[in-house]
Amino acid sequence: MARAPRVAAIQDISGFGRCSMTVVLPVLAAMGSQCCPLPTAYLSAHTAFPASDKATFLDMTGQMAGTTSHWAELGVAFDAVYSGFVGSEGQIGLIEAFYRWFRGGNTLVLVDPVMGDHGRPYRTYTPDMCRRMGQLAAQADVITPNLTEAALLLGEDYQAVPGDEAGLRRWLERLSLAGKRSVVLTGVSLSDGEIGAGFFDRRTGRTGFAMARQEPAQFPGTGDLFASVVLGALLRGEGLEQAAQRGANFVQRCVAHTLAQGTPILEGVQFEPLLGALMEP
Repeated sequence: MARAPRVAAIQDISGFGRCSMTVVLPVLAAMGSQCCPLPTAYLSAHTAFPASDKATFLDMTGQMAGTTSHWAELGVAFDAVYSGFVGSEGQIGLIEAFYRWFRGGNTLVLVDPVMGDHGRPYRTYTPDMCRRMGQLAAQADVITPNLTEAALLLGEDYQAVPGDEAGLRRWLERLSLAGKRSVVLTGVSLSDGEIGAGFFDRRTGRTGFAMARQEPAQFPGTGDLFASVVLGALLRGEGLEQAAQRGANFVQRCVAHTLAQGTPILEGVQFEPLLGALMEP
């Protein structure tokens, strides 16, 4: 019997608020993959909550190298490596070392280059951190930036983000590093009432868009949800376009469901009751 695809998930853990590892693990499990957590940090709650200066933060850098070494000693093999938020430049170096240990010829590397949103880098991301994240993303098979992160990766001002299809296709091709990696660019809207992602598929050289109905709210953690669905779909053998569309549709369903329940936006989307939809082909 073939084993389930195995994913090394290099993410932070937020104790409260649905994002990062607490989204990645159940989504990948529902889609048939085994998720092996390699935490970068533990936070009592994600940083969008008020009084974030009172949140607890445990830097897990000291555990990352030891975990990598132990997994190597155990002979663990991974079908994918999926990284998101990192807390320091040193952690980026540890992820690169992880690639050297575990990246085989068929290992899919997905980098979600978490650096900022709404036109601004996060306060912990210095210009040097953004540069190093760009170097890490250059080693990926697939990247899933939002528009802010795309501008940072390209060295462009956020005000230069294209608003038209032709301009977005040019950015997708530039982000692909001349076709070396696939790109799924999130937060794209080409018309009122729709939002989703643009994609460049390195296997086909094709660009396109995966759109869904836009709901009247923005929730934290939806980028993690989207990227996790995309990765789960790719590991099931779906093409990039199908994976991106699956991700856009699922996020829309989760946002609509959560709005109907009326729970606080900062707690993130209630994806748990809808996980069964991800088990369907």
